[in-house]
Amino acid sequence: MHRPELGSLVAAVPVGPQARKETRDAVAAVDDEAVRLRSAVKSRDGFFTTFFISPYSRYLARWCARRGLTPNQVTTASLVTALVAAGCAATGTRGGFVAAGLLLLFSFVLDCTDGQLARYSLQYSTLGAWLDATFDRAKEYAYYAGLALGAARGGDDVWALALGAMVLQTCRHVVDFSFNEANHDATANTSPTATLSDRLDGVGWTVWARRMIVLPIGERWAMIAVLTALTTPRVVFSALLIGCSFAALYTTAGRVLRSLTRKASRTDRAARALADLADNGALAQAAAKVLRPVARPLGGRTPYALAGAAVLLAAAAAAPLDGPLVVLAAVLYAVASGAAVARPLKGALDWLVPPALRAAEYGTVLALAARADAPGALPAAFGLVAAVAYHHYDTVYRIRGDAGAPPAWLVRALGGQEGRTLLAAVLAALLATGGGDGFPLALTALAGAVALLGLAESIRFWVSSGAPAVHDEGEPA
Repeated sequence: MHRPELGSLVAAVPVGPQARKETRDAVAAVDDEAVRLRSAVKSRDGFFTTFFISPYSRYLARWCARRGLTPNQVTTASLVTALVAAGCAATGTRGGFVAAGLLLLFSFVLDCTDGQLARYSLQYSTLGAWLDATFDRAKEYAYYAGLALGAARGGDDVWALALGAMVLQTCRHVVDFSFNEANHDATANTSPTATLSDRLDGVGWTVWARRMIVLPIGERWAMIAVLTALTTPRVVFSALLIGCSFAALYTTAGRVLRSLTRKASRTDRAARALADLADNGALAQAAAKVLRPVARPLGGRTPYALAGAAVLLAAAAAAPLDGPLVVLAAVLYAVASGAAVARPLKGALDWLVPPALRAAEYGTVLALAARADAPGALPAAFGLVAAVAYHHYDTVYRIRGDAGAPPAWLVRALGGQEGRTLLAAVLAALLATGGGDGFPLALTALAGAVALLGLAESIRFWVSSGAPAVHDEGEPA
């Protein structure tokens, strides 16, 4: 039993004829349609969405409901619109860029409309939640690819910037997911930083400022759309990298401060979720088993992940590609990944382990492709990171829906994050120099295998499981 917030609704237990008449009059005076429209809009959303989209998208949701359209159909229409926008951007013409920006904004309107339609018409489904969560990433990253293709038509190669933007955005989300899962059911979950945040929430303007600083999807897509129409793809990606970097520093710093100043006891469920988010395969699991008796906490498990990631990224960025150093660094990284999860992830900062591993895997692929003497390596790397990121997002949605991690056979079949990283290092050592097509073709084949296997299992699970798909982004620090 609980007392809900009634808002403009009326609820009373009248005593006597006069009170009964007054209550009936009050109930009759409620505008049910207005209440439904207000309830269709999320109570907590970004500034751009709240003031520039929701004031009219709710009426579009009602229009769709009255014509029998379902939220899944609107979600699909949003995806198709974004893909058309990506195609317009790929033309590389000013008219194409203007059309791409307008279509991207309309795609976001539809993206808001599908959820409002679901709340307005009370049409909820597991498949719909999964489609909404998955399509957001597919739309944004497909648009990045379209911009990169359009820039290439104009003689400007920005694939490294596009891949960097995708890596940064995905790592930002992993920070969000890891921190939230680590503290999902923590006890004594208080800190001076959290107290300050609560105080700021009581000051109106700071609420919107803090929501905008983290560059949530509404603000991010609006910036991308406007800059696409008015500038060049290089400017779009440069602004995106600067904005997302600042947002990542802000949110991560705030969460580190919260973690260091709170006296919280992390549960076994949280530790298990963080280990699942690590996505370690057979190599790291074997290393964890061997190192479990000797691996010391070092203040938590995070130092192992950070050290392994730093060594690997340094080798990928500076060591000769045709020598053994990158491969040796990848082997050391696999051992460090095992050491990071050899003990339960219950340290204050152990929620940083999954983001560190994501940054290491994606960053290594980016660095190797950028340095490879092989045309087409960066677009192939973009496809590989997109396929792997889908698997990692799918892992997040399963955990947040209390459905557990993906099956162990899938993680092993996909190689685990350390196995894929080691394979990329080996492929670079064998094929990245000499100017041939071997390295891009190998990366493309790996991307296809990961996408095919991961997508097939994901679709099977979400269509048949009945588990709720939950995703959020843009939470203030």
